[in-house]
Amino acid sequence: MAGKVYLVGAGPGDARLITIKGRDCLEKADAVVYDRLASPRLLRWLKPGAQKIYVGKLPDRHTMKQEEINRLLVDLALEGKTVVRLKGGDPTIFGRVGEEAELLYQNGISFEIVPGITSSISVPAYAGIPVTHRDLASSLSIITGHESPDKLDRMIQWDKVTHATGTLIFMMGVAKIGYISRQLIDHGRSPETPVALIRWGTRAEQDTITGTLQDIESKVTAAGFQPPAVIVVGEVVLQRKHLKWSEQLPLFGKRILVTRSRSQESALVKQIEELGGEPYEFPVIETVMPSSDARLAEIRQTMERLERYDWVFFTSVNGVDFFFRHLNTFGHDIRSLAKARIAAVGPATGAALRERGISAEILESHFQAEGLIEAFGSELTQGQSVLLPRGDLARDWLPGQLSTMGLHVTDLVTYETILPVEQDDELLRLLNEGGIHAVTFTSSSTVTNLLALIQRMGDRDPVQLLQHAAAACIGPVTAETARQAGLQVSVLAKEATMYSLVEALCEWNKDEPRRFRD
Repeated sequence: MAGKVYLVGAGPGDARLITIKGRDCLEKADAVVYDRLASPRLLRWLKPGAQKIYVGKLPDRHTMKQEEINRLLVDLALEGKTVVRLKGGDPTIFGRVGEEAELLYQNGISFEIVPGITSSISVPAYAGIPVTHRDLASSLSIITGHESPDKLDRMIQWDKVTHATGTLIFMMGVAKIGYISRQLIDHGRSPETPVALIRWGTRAEQDTITGTLQDIESKVTAAGFQPPAVIVVGEVVLQRKHLKWSEQLPLFGKRILVTRSRSQESALVKQIEELGGEPYEFPVIETVMPSSDARLAEIRQTMERLERYDWVFFTSVNGVDFFFRHLNTFGHDIRSLAKARIAAVGPATGAALRERGISAEILESHFQAEGLIEAFGSELTQGQSVLLPRGDLARDWLPGQLSTMGLHVTDLVTYETILPVEQDDELLRLLNEGGIHAVTFTSSSTVTNLLALIQRMGDRDPVQLLQHAAAACIGPVTAETARQAGLQVSVLAKEATMYSLVEALCEWNKDEPRRFRD
């Protein structure tokens, strides 16, 4: 039985601008066919094992021909797969969706066209240019600018288009900007008509240049302004002076690699997005249940003797999560810790405990294990029993210090940290091209794991590959690990929290050059 093909508009580049239906299609796809105009972040929504087929240009081959893409969609559907053809912007606006849908129809394959937000309106909006305005433009035209001048002349009636609408939008016309400008002037548009070109709008590379029909070609040439870009012609361009909202955001223009585990990355990702940055998720940590029988046996025995502990110190959110998983697995509940004092390092760990109905003693101003000794040192007495539910890579400092003080310490490994199975060619490309501007490290293991994963993906010198990206570390221990690995730490959070890390990134970005030329 043949499958089904969804021809999905991916939006202009910002992954959040895909439609809800578009995301639903991705989540159920067996295969996705995409090109560079679709954000790689969208691929994170694919189910495990889904086939990813890139049909854009690679260093060793040219873009797959349209006829080959059409045939590929048919072949995948005939294999019984649910297929998503992911296309930048809206598939019906210069997206050649008609050719793809026609062949699907001819082969009796079910398909749907899922509209997307076209870059013709969204990209100007991100540059502070509304394509219509009550006092300036009540209509707009969307025109291709990609063809050769002779073909443009055959397709476009310049005498009619020039004055047809208040705003003219030319798609993919950077190389033809001089010709387009001259045609518009020759057919009656004022040489002083405002013009804007917005490159890679809604993405970290967003770059805007403005001028008039008379001087825009020389400005584009002098700036070395490159495609892809949307061209806006009309008085609405003047609105940009007051409305360029995205460029005022504190992380505008920065693509930030987020290396946290997949289960923990969302809060950091959302903060980066809200402040105008573009997060690129590449989890380098995966937390799993302990694999050895010996560790599982130790956990079982500990759960059966919880009433003996005077203290339980939770040092991370993962420690909380896995402790309660084990508590449930072995048929116990928190009443077993009735006599224990429960403490949490940092507000995030405290919040994880509150979600489970436990009001712990939270070290709000301490974000590392050393704070426990500082806060409770006078109350920790010889002979007391302490439980430390932690991961297998936790530092030895805390249990060693407690033992030296004469306490009985159970350093319980409740979870293990492993390297995810990741192959991300897009990340390697971005790193090679300087497209990653900063990398966040939230623990020492995120440093060592990222370097190991980059090596495993085929790059022999990950430190060299990361040299153009600022290393942003959550605390001094993580920063020291990064330095010892050979990385240059450019951003250090004042406190070991996600909020403080993002705040430090915003301070760092104040001194970075902004890309707009007006």
